[in-house]
Amino acid sequence: MKMKYPIIDKTYKPDAVILGNGNFPNADLPLHLLKHAPYTVCCDGAADEFIARGYTPDAIVGDCDSLSEENKLKYSAIIHIEHEQEDNDQTKAIRFCKAHGFKNIVIVGATGKREDHTLGNISLLLRYMQMDMNVAAITDYGTFTPVHGTAKFESKKGQQISIFNFTCTNLTANNVVYPTRAFNSWWQGTLNESKSDTFNIEADGDYIVFMNAL
Repeated sequence: MKMKYPIIDKTYKPDAVILGNGNFPNADLPLHLLKHAPYTVCCDGAADEFIARGYTPDAIVGDCDSLSEENKLKYSAIIHIEHEQEDNDQTKAIRFCKAHGFKNIVIVGATGKREDHTLGNISLLLRYMQMDMNVAAITDYGTFTPVHGTAKFESKKGQQISIFNFTCTNLTANNVVYPTRAFNSWWQGTLNESKSDTFNIEADGDYIVFMNAL
């Protein structure tokens, strides 16, 4: 079955938004989604800046090693502490959302500050997909979407896209400027471009698509 991926814009209505402890978003789209989230889960210390900006989270999840003592006391009723260190706070927040019946999730604040955390957080999107969660990470510059197999994407003509192969042995895309294949190095799939208002990817494994902000 071919999966269909619409453009995520200000009309998109996720079940919940997770705020990571990377750079707080500045662009209109992630800020809009965060402001209008029906349910907001902050990863540990991300709650400090969220609260400082005048917002109130619905839940704070993590080991709480970076949350201020003041907010630990003030928001103790919505803090869900998980001390195990096998998973990071972003994954703990995803598990929390899944346990509460939230399937369509947007993550903001997953990138920035530390490049190793950024790479880890982006790669984990594939794990969340395998957990039967519909998750996208939105930054100030675009959207990361985990995908398995054949898929159709809505886009804008001229929109910049990158395809990061993880497990595909066959991968081809149409309606893009440059030819594609099952790239064996991440940089090879970067800096492509949509030629239409949609493009298709035929693939037999897992990959992540980045589409730059419109």
